[in-house]
Amino acid sequence: MTDPVHIVCPHCDAVNRLAAERLADQPICGKCALGLFAAKPLDVDSARFAKHIGRNDIPVLVDFWAPWCGPCKTMAPAFHLAAQQLEPGMRLLKVDTEQAQELAARYNIRSIPTLALFRHGREVARQAGAMDAGSIVAWASAQAQAAGR
Repeated sequence: MTDPVHIVCPHCDAVNRLAAERLADQPICGKCALGLFAAKPLDVDSARFAKHIGRNDIPVLVDFWAPWCGPCKTMAPAFHLAAQQLEPGMRLLKVDTEQAQELAARYNIRSIPTLALFRHGREVARQAGAMDAGSIVAWASAQAQAAGR
């Protein structure tokens, strides 16, 4: 049996502890009883971003985007498809840089869309520009592995 991992619920933000080998067993939240993985990116504000980045033991892939950005709109369906392939081994978040300008400034987001991969609260990789689903999955998987997944 492996060490337990902490997973933040995408619905109520409760931190759940479960065995790593149970990630693929469609685990549910101990607080709200909803699924811990929804196979889709989670839209977050600053507070939720901090909790998901800091408390998830799995890598967290963040799409920094804006509603007026054409390439961001183009990449959105690909990011959604990537979530279906990357979960439950990775959590995917979307941050609207217009609504969370302090996050965009803190992470020095200069072009969008920008993907950033976080591990234990720390940014470990970044890629600017729109990508298709296959490229997102390949890039995120490689970066997570390099970061010690």
